[in-house]
Amino acid sequence: MLIGLMGLAGCGFAPIYGDGSALKGQVLFETDESVAGFRLRQRLEDRLGRSTAPRYALKTTVRASQRAAAIASDGDTSRFNVIGTATWSLVSLDSGQVIDGGEVDAFTSYSATGSTIATQATRDDANARLSIILADLIVSRVLVLGLELPQ
Repeated sequence: MLIGLMGLAGCGFAPIYGDGSALKGQVLFETDESVAGFRLRQRLEDRLGRSTAPRYALKTTVRASQRAAAIASDGDTSRFNVIGTATWSLVSLDSGQVIDGGEVDAFTSYSATGSTIATQATRDDANARLSIILADLIVSRVLVLGLELPQ
């Protein structure tokens, strides 16, 4: 086991989420002017850091919809799924070239069985969770790209 660890130490292995990430603090975030866009940007900044001297721009667009997930025998909907898609592209600010991009999608759900206020609170929470999930999926893809970018 010790020999295996020594071999791993010499291979140039570095954790992708460490402080030495190639993109930490180097990305300017452009998101929708919406609550979902704000939440997405907030999570992206939490994960990749707020930029002081950006080299890249991460442009994102979020779309969300909701669909009934559980309908009671009397026809009332007791649970909803919130389905979201985020389209993203990473652009070099020096050249304007799109480095990579894509689309991520996820869903979350909430219960609609409580009072009107409780249902609204659970819907808002589900939308906030969805933004976090989408941002984390984007960050995972962007961090892999960061390993291939010139330092």
